[in-house]
Amino acid sequence: MNAIPLSEQPLEPVTHSRKTMLVRIGLLTGGVLVATIAAIWIYFHPSAQRQHGISYGSRAGVNLCLDVATPEAANGLGIVFIVSGGWKSNPDRPHEWLTAPFLRHGFTVFSVFHLPQPHATVAEIFADVSQAVRFIRNRADDYGIDPDRLGVIGGSAGGHLSLLLATRGGTGADAADIASSLQAAAVFCPVTDLTDLTGSTEDPGDGGPPRSFRAAFDQQPVDMDRWRKTARELSPLQHVTGDLPPTLIFHGDRDTLVPISQSERFRDAAAAAGCDVDLVVIRGAGHTWLSLPLQVLQAARWFDAQLCPRAD
Repeated sequence: MNAIPLSEQPLEPVTHSRKTMLVRIGLLTGGVLVATIAAIWIYFHPSAQRQHGISYGSRAGVNLCLDVATPEAANGLGIVFIVSGGWKSNPDRPHEWLTAPFLRHGFTVFSVFHLPQPHATVAEIFADVSQAVRFIRNRADDYGIDPDRLGVIGGSAGGHLSLLLATRGGTGADAADIASSLQAAAVFCPVTDLTDLTGSTEDPGDGGPPRSFRAAFDQQPVDMDRWRKTARELSPLQHVTGDLPPTLIFHGDRDTLVPISQSERFRDAAAAAGCDVDLVVIRGAGHTWLSLPLQVLQAARWFDAQLCPRAD
């Protein structure tokens, strides 16, 4: 007797019980999915008192603003979030997923926005975010925070500006420098040394400014003598001293825009100055990566250890 090929065998009819089981599985799966999405949404939207568009200064006739989010169980400590990518900043772009872990840890979060390049140079942008920190510290009582225990966080250009605040703020004789100092910095894939862009897709190969950001550094046309001075002034690595606050850096080892060597050299300069910089290498990651929210949570826990008062 010849066997009937599987392709020609009649399909077993779907019984009522099997239909019921499939419906239940579908409902269960859908319910789990909905519950998961709801839980994620709730986590990234913690209850907080929010103030938007607070003016901290102006540049070229444009109002500079920051947002403040104060959690219900505030711990009296503040985190300054420098919102910047490519030295551009947009107060209308959602960024709650980045601030949520800090709010849940009790930190009051100050999201600082700046005039985007090329409408402002990077030097002017640094001056403006420094002004924002002074604004926050001068109004610490209004926000219920300790002005002497402020952290700063940012990624890419925001990381660059954060490290400039960490290295240049508070180290000069000028009272304005002291008033913009910070006590801890956590950054992601930051530019640390504009004098040496080796390995970056932005490296022009002649020691000049980044290819795509010449206007941002007021380098159109390029003036190499002036650029060398500007590059040094705006490179956090060039200002590392023993006063560097605790610093945490996350960096992907396959980042071609900002090579990990930028963070490695900053860490080494800090070590030579007697300071510790924690460098967390994200294996296989480029300039951004899928697990980034987990590292943001890690940064929030790290700020707990650096800024929260310790019992004697």
